[in-house]
Amino acid sequence: MTVADIIGTIGVGLILIAYFCNTFGWISGKGKLFFLLNAAGAGLACYASWLISYWPFVVLEGTWFLISVIGLARTFRVKD
Repeated sequence: MTVADIIGTIGVGLILIAYFCNTFGWISGKGKLFFLLNAAGAGLACYASWLISYWPFVVLEGTWFLISVIGLARTFRVKD
């Protein structure tokens, strides 16, 4: 395995863990942990895709990362 393979595997693994845990009700799909796992996973997968110049996944994972960061930021908003 190359460094890009390892980084990408860890990233995709984090995304899958978030999805699995949410599906089985172990974490909330609106919680900080869900968005943190998705952001970290997508960021790593995006970087791995960039390392191998696989641009469709750079766009996909970069978008997933940005949406997850926005979701995470919204969890810190003060409720009125």
